[in-house]
Amino acid sequence: MSKPIGDPARVVPDLVDALVRSDRRLARIDGHNVVLRVDPSPPADDRVALISGGGPGHEPAHAGYVGAGMLTAAVLGEVFTSPSVDAVLAAIRAVTGAAGCLLIVKNYTGDRLNFGLAAQIARAEGLNVEMVLVDDDAATGGGSRVGARGLAGTVLVHKIAGAAATTGATLAEAQAVAERAISGLSTMGVALSPCILPGAAAANFTLPRDEVEFGLGIHGEQGVSREGVAPVAELVGRLVNGILASGRVSVSGGPVVAMVNGWAGRPQWNWGWSPVRCSPGWSPLESKCAGWR
Repeated sequence: MSKPIGDPARVVPDLVDALVRSDRRLARIDGHNVVLRVDPSPPADDRVALISGGGPGHEPAHAGYVGAGMLTAAVLGEVFTSPSVDAVLAAIRAVTGAAGCLLIVKNYTGDRLNFGLAAQIARAEGLNVEMVLVDDDAATGGGSRVGARGLAGTVLVHKIAGAAATTGATLAEAQAVAERAISGLSTMGVALSPCILPGAAAANFTLPRDEVEFGLGIHGEQGVSREGVAPVAELVGRLVNGILASGRVSVSGGPVVAMVNGWAGRPQWNWGWSPVRCSPGWSPLESKCAGWR
């Protein structure tokens, strides 16, 4: 796949610099690839801070979701690589006030370890920090030793938890809302071609032109099957059936949110569903539901 880039070693710093220079509402922590939301009031206010992050290469995730009603900060590692403990800790220290901080982490070993260790250090310093793990991958839920991977449904968790924090939820309430949303998320990916990392001489896996791969991870991790190219209606039907087979989403119980996402590259799709309901049972999200239809 052809792509215009500058220095492959500076892909992430250049991305962060360009983002914060283009939007006065964003700032960067010196020495770290951490993007912060710049609010009119100090960050250490009475609202819960939300932090997410991971390896770049999935733009606009993660820094593109820093803003009002969503993330307070995003922590970036190298491409497809978890950010360091030091970077996560710097973000926690920068944005955590009396209301505390919620870390929204995709279920990958590196992210779990580094975000988790940073949270432990922050707690030892007296900061109130909790963490939720997004595990919406319908393809690996039952067959992986470490559980289902985190995929595109993470974006919906950003929005849902962000709505809770914006309306004044406590840290415990924001965590509960995020966990409830995660329990109803299911995502299935399909690739039409592999991706090529910046500076790499070849793709990170091979896929014949007449095949697609279902259930792969966002970094090109092996999926569950390879099948022949089919009309788009058949591909979408296969994705939906995989999502429903996970048992986490029911289309008969009320409205759902469906998100079709290229995850930064058109050759690869993630199709995710979430049963977000516009009802008093989802307070304090009730006032935000109209924006999710």
